[in-house]
Amino acid sequence: MKRSEISLVALRRILRATELYGRELARAAGLTPVQIRVLQVLDGPDILTPKAIAARMGVSQATMTTLIDRLVAKGLVERQRSETDRRQMNVRVTEAGRAALARAPDPLHDRYVSAFEALPDWEQAMIVAALERVAGLLDAGHLDASPVLDLGDLRKSP
Repeated sequence: MKRSEISLVALRRILRATELYGRELARAAGLTPVQIRVLQVLDGPDILTPKAIAARMGVSQATMTTLIDRLVAKGLVERQRSETDRRQMNVRVTEAGRAALARAPDPLHDRYVSAFEALPDWEQAMIVAALERVAGLLDAGHLDASPVLDLGDLRKSP
């Protein structure tokens, strides 16, 4: 088998793993992996704006606004006007959002981060370089880091 074929098989395995995780997550919590990740980011001690969340997740502010709208509609997050700057909106996770996080299966993201951080520094650098190169080969460098918003969502928000 040629290396190009081997690399494509590896990519398909990665895509399949994320697809299966998305289905498991949708079944257990009724959320997409991206929605769970937003809840995880918001579950920390920081008070965050949609712009700050978008920057942490590597997505556009427009994408984040749509994600937040869907999570608000499900009652999992809420927007609050900032007490220091009334023009600014902050987003915080609700108790229902925390409950959804507790119901969610072990996030693929967390499993990856744990395994990745256990690798030696040189190997981490190699993997990052290889993945960035693959993204470039697929002409994906300009794409938002968010999948299709409805992927795996059992109950679409109105």
